[in-house]
Parts: sequence; C-alpha cells; structure tokens
Amino acid sequence: MLAPGRAGSPASSSASDRAFLQALIDAEAALTRAWAGLALAPGAAASALSAVTAADLDARSIALRAREGGNPVIPLVADLTAAVGAEYGPYVHRGATSQDIMDTAMMLVARRTLRPVLEDLERTARALRDLAATHRDTVLPGRTLTQHAVPTTFGLKAAGWRALVLDARDRLAALRLPAQLGGAAGTLAAFTAFGADDPQVLVASYARELGLAEPALPWHTLRTPIGDLAGALALTAGALGKTAADVLTLSRTEVAEVTEGSGGGSSAMPHKANPVAATLIAAAARRAPGLAATLYASMTAEDERPAGAWHAEWEPLRELLRLVGGAARGAADLAEGLRVNADAMREHLGLTHGLIVSERLAVELAPVLGRARARELLTRAAERAVAEDRPLVDVLGEEPRLKDVDLVDLTDPTRYTGSAGVLTDRALERR
Repeated sequence: MLAPGRAGSPASSSASDRAFLQALIDAEAALTRAWAGLALAPGAAASALSAVTAADLDARSIALRAREGGNPVIPLVADLTAAVGAEYGPYVHRGATSQDIMDTAMMLVARRTLRPVLEDLERTARALRDLAATHRDTVLPGRTLTQHAVPTTFGLKAAGWRALVLDARDRLAALRLPAQLGGAAGTLAAFTAFGADDPQVLVASYARELGLAEPALPWHTLRTPIGDLAGALALTAGALGKTAADVLTLSRTEVAEVTEGSGGGSSAMPHKANPVAATLIAAAARRAPGLAATLYASMTAEDERPAGAWHAEWEPLRELLRLVGGAARGAADLAEGLRVNADAMREHLGLTHGLIVSERLAVELAPVLGRARARELLTRAAERAVAEDRPLVDVLGEEPRLKDVDLVDLTDPTRYTGSAGVLTDRALERR
C-alpha cells in the first residue's frame, strides 16, 4: 500500500521474500550439484535438493529463527537438511558459509530483477526515440534556472532523455554479477578438506550452475559487486527522474506543454488529472541515492568477514532493485503515452515579447552598431517592450539605424535553434 510506484511491477515479485527464499535454495542446490559434478556428492543428493522450492518451506518460520544466528541461511540449512532426509543431509551447504549463500542469492535476485528492468528501459528508449524524431523541429522555450532563456526543440529534449536512459541501460547491462564461494574466511579451506583437489574448479562449476560470473577472489569484504550494482541502480533512478522532473514542470496547468497519457485523479478535486507516473518516478529518484549511500558505506567491511556491514546491505539493495524496477516500468508507460502540445510550446515562445532571441540580436547587431551600442539599444528596447506590452520587433522597427536589418527574421524564435536538429539526429543514431 505504501509503495504504489512498484506495485504490480515484475521487480515487486522478483525481489519479494519468496523470490529471495527461492534464490537461497537455488544457491544451496547449485553448490550440491557442483559437488556432484566432481563426483564428491551423490547425484541423487543434488537432485533431491534441486527439487525443493520456496513453496515447500515456511518463510515466516525461517525469518523468525534467523534472529538467533543473524541471517536466514542458518535456519534454511536446517530445513533443507530435513527436507532431503538423513541420507542426503550431509551434502547440504557443504563447505560454505552463510555469507556465501546470501551474497549469491542476492546476485541471483539482482539478475532476475534486472531482466525486466532492461526490457522496460528499451521500451522507454524506443518511445523517446519516436517522440524525438516526431518533434525534431518542434520549438519551445529553453529554460535555465526556471526562466526562459533561448529557443530549443522538444526533439532535442526528448533525445536527451533517451540518452540518459541508454546510459542507464548500458551500465546495468555491463554489470558483472558474481557467485560467492569462499568458506568461513575466504580461503576455500573447507572445500579442500571435503575432497576438492582444486577448490577453484568447484567455484567455477558453482558459478556456471547459477549462470553467474566466476569470482577471481571470494568477495566477503571486497564489495565491488555491491558498489557497482548500487551505482548503476542509483544512476538509473536519476536518469528516469530527470525525465519525470521535466514532465512535472512542463505539465503544470499554466504551462501544459505535455500531458501524461492517462492522468490520475484527486480525492478532493474532480477536475484534476495529476501526472501520477512522473510523480512516482520522481519519488523513486529521490529515495535511490540514500539507499545507494548505505551500500557504499558498507564497503568499509573489516577483516575477512564483517559484522554489520554485510547485514546492512540486504534491505537497501532489495529496496533499490524494487524501486528502480517500478520506476523503469512507469517510465516506459509514461514515454509511450506522453502527449505533446506543440501549440502551447509555440505560444509560450512569445511570452517574453521576443526577448527570447535577445542573444541572437546582440550578436547580429554588434557589427552594425558596435558591440556597446548594440547592447545599449537592446537593453532600452527590451525595457520598452515589457513596459508597453509590445513585441520587441515592433520597438526595434522604430530605430532608424536598423532600417536595413531584417528584424522579422532575426526575432523569429523558430529560426534560432542553433544545432538542435543536428544534435537530435546525432543522438538518435545511438542504439
């Protein structure tokens, strides 16, 4: 109820308690299969453990019993041992430590959650590409520090949104999510004791079973994978948040340059059509940096396995995955349904009486009048245009020194968009 931004999204289920429990089971089963692959565990033991699912276990009971040992792996191992029976029980969790299984499960949950996130980012990028191409030459006021600056195009704005989405996609796709297997203190000693001649072969097999990357070293206190994941997720939230922030400002009642495809209602004001999708994305973007900060802080993990630093990661990382998953789904829907009001954009170009092209006039009139005189003339003309509520072109037209200057052309905001079209085209070449 308190997380509408991710409610119903794939991330909401792929990072749920049940999904995490299944990932823990999958990690344990993969370890037993890796042992069996080295002929150091019965194949039947691996099959028995692989047949267990989250539905077979009591997640609430595991959570309550986790308080005793500080993590859910300890009660999980007890339940899995009971589930496979006395004959195969000794092959459950063989050589591993709780953090091996927890870290591996988190990487599995991340990989499973990122799949739909990447799909939604592709959807978003496609929709923004269409918007940028359609509105390549749709001119609107460029705004800096909230005020009208110079003309720009909606095509360039949408192309910029898309560039951020592609940046986020590329960073998420490039993530290397490794399995974790180091034993009690990261030396792999127990695996040798259980008969593995080369424990690294076991680690490689374990990673392959799970479809995760093989780690060069156990990373119990070398938290680069967590830091990389946190950074990529936070960047994704911020990238989507930029689009949301622009949509929120451009969809204000008095601006109305864009609207969401299906605005949400208000419980008190029937006339309102709120930009709900952008609102929820913006909320996610505000929360993500704080969650990522906790994960970065946890990188200062002491010794070979830490107390507290590792434990502090679980909730913020899962919440970050769910937040970004919900934001990505919302962004795809927002981009696909966004409506552009080109007429409002065109109308707003005239709100400053033509001052939106004052930069161009200063440049073009300097050779005619001299730089200082051109600036003085434009300053006076701008003051008159505002005071008299007249177009700047009319005021300038009264100046004899400008009788040979094509003021209509120079004050046309649609003719002063610089390289916006070329920049848009270049941005849309990126795949």
